[in-house]
Amino acid sequence: MIRIFGAPGRYVQGPGAIERLGTIAREFGQRVLVVADAAVLARYRDHIEAPLSAAELAFTVAPFSGECTAAAIDALAAAARAADAEVVIAAGGGKAIDAAKGAAILTGARLVIVPTIASNDSPTSRLSIVYDDEHVLREVRRLPSNPDVVLVDTSIIIAAPERFFVSGIGDAISKRFEGAQCFESGGDNFYGARPPWIALTLADACFDTLLNHAEGALAALRRGVPDDAFERTVEATILLSGLAFENAGLSIAHSIIRGLSAIPALSGALHGEEVAYGLLVQLVLEGRDAAFIANVTDFYARTGLPRKLRDLGFPGDPASVAPRIAAVTWERAPYVRNLVAPVDEGRLHRAILAVEALA
Repeated sequence: MIRIFGAPGRYVQGPGAIERLGTIAREFGQRVLVVADAAVLARYRDHIEAPLSAAELAFTVAPFSGECTAAAIDALAAAARAADAEVVIAAGGGKAIDAAKGAAILTGARLVIVPTIASNDSPTSRLSIVYDDEHVLREVRRLPSNPDVVLVDTSIIIAAPERFFVSGIGDAISKRFEGAQCFESGGDNFYGARPPWIALTLADACFDTLLNHAEGALAALRRGVPDDAFERTVEATILLSGLAFENAGLSIAHSIIRGLSAIPALSGALHGEEVAYGLLVQLVLEGRDAAFIANVTDFYARTGLPRKLRDLGFPGDPASVAPRIAAVTWERAPYVRNLVAPVDEGRLHRAILAVEALA
């Protein structure tokens, strides 16, 4: 039975890490395309361009805004070809990163990821999540290998809005449970092979780190000064979480995103917020007892994670959309069957209603 483990070529984290960007990019080429959204350029353009200039690199900046669609990816790939870029640098949040990954897939350029928020684990993965203009997930594209370098400057991460940081916690906390279910049910990981045992160890370490340090990290974020709890939590939400999901696989918590994306009123929810909600649905389907689920929802309450559809932005009766969420999830999510307990569309529907009924 074949098992495969994948990871970024290098991971760099700490305050001031972006100062290394030029010397790192120069290892892979002399011509660079920088993909960054408008907000990132407005605040961090000098931080990005100064080390590139110091390294005497030729660089072109391609502003990114909006959704990571096939058209947006094609436009960035055209910009990369026009610049004859050997290296693509993605600076920003998940959508900009995924769009830059898409451009690297089409052009074969080397890839350096510089996240400016810690809202999910996309920086380390080789996946590019493509949506349509209505924020409905359409496809998942894959790089031949993971990004060459992930460069995480925690002095930048700590300046981002708290909601993004909390979303990263929500995306990461599911990995212990999803990886275990994928492993035990015989599912494959994102390299098309059985999960290696080390992937479960990483998923456990991610979960334990969040339980022990996430609340302290939030306190550090509010002070605006990175400390040990903050550094550990960022490492968990970006590196450990990313390694865990690609190598251990996913289950219900991420599958639910397919269904949630079909509800227009939920289009403003962040990825990690949706995953956190999906984990509650998964725990119900796993048959976890009420005390266990209560411990999880208590952690959610302390860290600001969503516990109901209304917390994700749905204003109406959850029963009115639960069937649609369940149906789309069952029809479209490729890892919805990575669960040891029996699962079907009806059970998904009932599990959503059970989460909405939790005290």
